[in-house]
Amino acid sequence: MTRIGLGTNRLAESAENRAFLEAAVEAGVNFIDTAHVYVGGESERTIGSALPSFPKEVLVGTKGGYNGGGNDVLRAELEQSFERLAVETIPLYYLHRVDPEVPIEETMGLLKGYRDEGRITHIGLSEVSVDQIERARSVVPIAAVQNEYSLAERNHEEALEHCASEGIVFVPFFPLRRSSPAVAEIAARHDVTPTQVKLAWLLRRAPVVAPIPGTLSREHLKENLAALDIELSPEDVEALSG
Repeated sequence: MTRIGLGTNRLAESAENRAFLEAAVEAGVNFIDTAHVYVGGESERTIGSALPSFPKEVLVGTKGGYNGGGNDVLRAELEQSFERLAVETIPLYYLHRVDPEVPIEETMGLLKGYRDEGRITHIGLSEVSVDQIERARSVVPIAAVQNEYSLAERNHEEALEHCASEGIVFVPFFPLRRSSPAVAEIAARHDVTPTQVKLAWLLRRAPVVAPIPGTLSREHLKENLAALDIELSPEDVEALSG
């Protein structure tokens, strides 16, 4: 998996955006992130219409359960995701938010049933603590955790460290929050952009990290992917992490 994916929370249904997706895959993106709630379902539908032209190694992850409602609502959203993506099996399906009214073990039991039937390949969690990760793992293997994380937002350090130690992919969303003088200085020294520095720092943070910056610009997409080739020095990392 290419360690910089594509977030699609603004991907409305249009021929232009379908062409953008195809260009993204051609440029090297093979990890596309979406959700049931994105653009009222248009993000999933656009991806679904483009999927037949993608190589089989392209991994699409989607999410359900953002607004709670219990397992019946989650099941209905999951079935809608199958329909919108036009697939029989979803490669990666996240619980978008833990429902405070439903024990996470019950929710994982529902998703485990889909996994056992071959309808979901991998299960993920979003915005969760270490305790929630482990409670979920008591029911079913967890392949990925998607939490907000960036240079400017590090509240989930413990979850990241836990994922790194357990071999769980950690997917930072909103990975490009704000900047700082250190980012600008290091970007100038490496002749790269501040965005690329922030992504390069995330990639250095742990081998399991795979950020998903969102964009609808081919130029920004190429800029993001170029961060894979940036070598930050230990001094750069220390300056950024301080």
